[in-house]
Amino acid sequence: MQFKISSRRTLSIITLLGFAIFLGVFSHSTLKGPAQSNSAMLIENIAAIPGLEQVNFSLPVRLKIPSIGVDALVEYVGFTPDGAMDTPKERANVAWFNFGPRPGENGSAVIAGHYGWKNGKASAFDNLYKLRKGDILYIEDNKGEIISFVVRDFQSFDPKADASDVFGSPDGKSHLNLITCGGAWDKTQKSYSKRLVVFTDKE
Repeated sequence: MQFKISSRRTLSIITLLGFAIFLGVFSHSTLKGPAQSNSAMLIENIAAIPGLEQVNFSLPVRLKIPSIGVDALVEYVGFTPDGAMDTPKERANVAWFNFGPRPGENGSAVIAGHYGWKNGKASAFDNLYKLRKGDILYIEDNKGEIISFVVRDFQSFDPKADASDVFGSPDGKSHLNLITCGGAWDKTQKSYSKRLVVFTDKE
């Protein structure tokens, strides 16, 4: 679903929502009860804002990136119990954050995918780092329509960096941002040292 509200209010909501996701997805902090409660309250507060107009759009079902051989089913995820954006259950799939815009809507839709091998299985975004500016990717929706996006930029984030721009865009245009891990594997933290984000714009 999409909420159509004034630009100032939209930006405020996106900033709050992006910060909540950033705490979980990018820092991988061990967030206990307060963080979980705050995330739940944030979603409730957004839904309760007066004057919000709810609009239905088609759902993404498949992500295709021909230049790196990606043809992945799209799962739908929200928050984990500790306040993070959830990840795909299957390593070969990707996951769309369904508290944000749908791909093709105005704003920044976000799709995450795993990186690296586990139990002999490759992950959907193993080759995401090979994308180049100008590469084209495609979202197929549940009505069989195709939406194309072009790669604009890349950014490598520190786990504790401010990543709010990944989840929000005030320019009134449609974007799709792809997230995966990168850098070196930290055996102690059981996590990679970087977060790779590919920024794309609707064609």
